[in-house]
Amino acid sequence: MALLPVIVNPLDDPFYYLNNFTQVLDWLEHRYADVLSVEEQDFIRDFNRLPRESQALLVRLVMRKGVHFRAGKLSYVEIGDIANAAAPLLALGWLDEQSPLHIEALFEVLLKAEVLQCFGGAIDQPKGKKSDWLPALSEQFAEAQSFAQWCPALNDRLFSLTIMGLCDRLRLMFFGNLYQDWSEFVLADLGIFTYEKVEFCAESRGLRRREDVDACLFLYGCQQRFEAGEDVAAIVEQINGLELDNPWLQRRRSKLLFQIGQHCERIADFAAALTLYRECAYPGARLRLIRVLERCGEYQLAMDLAAHAEQAPESAAEHQHLSRVLPRLRRKLGGPPIKRPAPRPMQRLDLELPRHDPALSVESCVQAHLADESAPVHYVENSLINSLFGLLCWPAIFAPVPGAFFHPFQRGPVDLLNEDFHARREDLFQACLAELDDGRYVQTVRERYSAKWGVQSPFVFWGALSEELLAQALDCLPAEHLKHWFNRLLLDIKANRAGMPDLIQFWPQHKTYRMIEVKGPGDRLQDNQLRWLEFCHEHQMPIAVCYVQWAEQGE
Repeated sequence: MALLPVIVNPLDDPFYYLNNFTQVLDWLEHRYADVLSVEEQDFIRDFNRLPRESQALLVRLVMRKGVHFRAGKLSYVEIGDIANAAAPLLALGWLDEQSPLHIEALFEVLLKAEVLQCFGGAIDQPKGKKSDWLPALSEQFAEAQSFAQWCPALNDRLFSLTIMGLCDRLRLMFFGNLYQDWSEFVLADLGIFTYEKVEFCAESRGLRRREDVDACLFLYGCQQRFEAGEDVAAIVEQINGLELDNPWLQRRRSKLLFQIGQHCERIADFAAALTLYRECAYPGARLRLIRVLERCGEYQLAMDLAAHAEQAPESAAEHQHLSRVLPRLRRKLGGPPIKRPAPRPMQRLDLELPRHDPALSVESCVQAHLADESAPVHYVENSLINSLFGLLCWPAIFAPVPGAFFHPFQRGPVDLLNEDFHARREDLFQACLAELDDGRYVQTVRERYSAKWGVQSPFVFWGALSEELLAQALDCLPAEHLKHWFNRLLLDIKANRAGMPDLIQFWPQHKTYRMIEVKGPGDRLQDNQLRWLEFCHEHQMPIAVCYVQWAEQGE
């Protein structure tokens, strides 16, 4: 087991960013030696042999936006002379001074006055904007040239970074994604984000083979091309041609195909959407397939699939949607109308409130109206129940399960939203929830609130969870109700950690509570809110829906 590396405080060392980058390289050498390509291994070896100032300059450039940098605009006290630091990088080919630039790229590194200095004779309206000159100049100067050829009079050098792709691959192997970057280290160093320390076993790698790295980059490229509006059919064909035996990457592919299917559905390319949904294993694809079949007039096919899905719904959300789709399909097929079960009666509060401050939310207005010294009201929405669950079940959530944690900067396990998340940790969750049966949970939650304060979690809302709210919740919420809520969360984390009531009111003297869902004028209950309301009624939990109308001005 390898513990998380110790991160150096940047305030103690001006080369903190270099220490962090070196830490990544050491981590990769230790954990991904069998996955690194020869080029990546050579890079790590050559990087470690560089003078510290050259290492620092390279890392500074890697962490900046773009790949072209004016030497005259680079100034770092700890590095000193930029030309001396750059020389070894130029010798290795990691920086290039002769990189050919098209004029569009050149405009990115030139100031307006410098553009006039270099192209003044070709610019008709020198008082215009820099961007206004580019179209005409692009037609006149179509060939790519080096910076020195473009701007011989500027007396400056342009360094072009040639290894950004390699550094992105290293970043991908470390983080397991390309949306996190090197700033994660700085945020952690400064204490802005704190992460749980998890032990990593040998199996805790998202990318197990070199082929996984290449496949992940390929999928990322397909995602970028799709978002840029390229031909969908060609992208889908390439995605389907990718051979994968990595479950984590298979889920990524399924999610991308599902997103493309949704896009095709939105633009009414139903044939493509049907093909994608039929072959997609991502949650929700079956329901979308039923809806598209219905839109295409294939009512019997939609009915057959919906009836099959009704026998084993993949989630409460799918079951809820099927309860609406099936009666509609039966009507369209000429069958007898089926009366929907009447909604369960619920406690209703109707309030007419003055709107003194239009900037104040309707929930806050209701909170202020209902609050009493003996019956405080808190605006919690999804924060309270999720937070209590996250604190009690912390050891299960952050268990070092193989394939769940890849690096030190994870807010939660990678498989959090997977269908088997609970199953892979069932014994651990049972042990946590067992504390609700004998009362130990109260002390556990209080201690964990103190010990883990501020540590990133996919469930705990630190900013919303005050000591006062925590104390009242532990005092007034029955353990039986907490267990019902927590078990429901584990059934479908993605769907069930949202839609909870807006407010909660406590009566500490009586150790009771009620939850309140607030709806302003014209607002209606959403599907996930309806599911939570039904769940609370099923288990006899006190809950009300508050409908608010604004009082006429002057009343």
